[in-house]
Amino acid sequence: MKNVLLIGDSIRIGYGRAVKSTLEGKANVYYPDDNCRFASYVLRYIEEYKWIVPEGKVDVLHWNTGLWDCLRLYEEDPHTPLDFYAYYIERICKRIKNHYPDTTVIFATSTSVQSERMLKDFKRYNEEIEAYNETAVSIVKKYGFAVNDLYALSASLPDEAHSDPVHYNTPIATRAFTDQIVASIAPALGITEAIPYKEALFVGKPSGI
Repeated sequence: MKNVLLIGDSIRIGYGRAVKSTLEGKANVYYPDDNCRFASYVLRYIEEYKWIVPEGKVDVLHWNTGLWDCLRLYEEDPHTPLDFYAYYIERICKRIKNHYPDTTVIFATSTSVQSERMLKDFKRYNEEIEAYNETAVSIVKKYGFAVNDLYALSASLPDEAHSDPVHYNTPIATRAFTDQIVASIAPALGITEAIPYKEALFVGKPSGI
């Protein structure tokens, strides 16, 4: 079977188990134990994550980073200014090209949030998430990477899909994300038939983000 590697923040942690469960018997799904945090962190570890997969043989890489980058703590500037974010995304893309040369690569946009429910000292804004997504998409497309628009999907979900203002660790959201992710990677796996969803919810406390 082919191997799938999921890299991303706690949104990825939320859907990772369900993607793995749904693709059981169709593909091997791997992901880091840690929260992959912000863009500079992904840049540092993107090559090391490859070796989570036996012999480093990754057929599909589905990755995201951005929600940590646009986080505003204590009403300060975003953790990673937008121009720095663009710089890191560019470097990540180059590193992926070098270390995953035979891999189908899919970039997932960062998901929407409920800003009005957040504390002022820990804030994200959808307008900024959209700007960070637009910047990342314009760069990853230059490298021939596909885009999975999880932001659009998340924005279409009802309020009850949220488990908190940032996360989507609910049955409705986990299924929606899993179905779209599986559909985005299925062609690279040679899968043409519909794959039934197998629920496997994240039940822990989100780390970081």
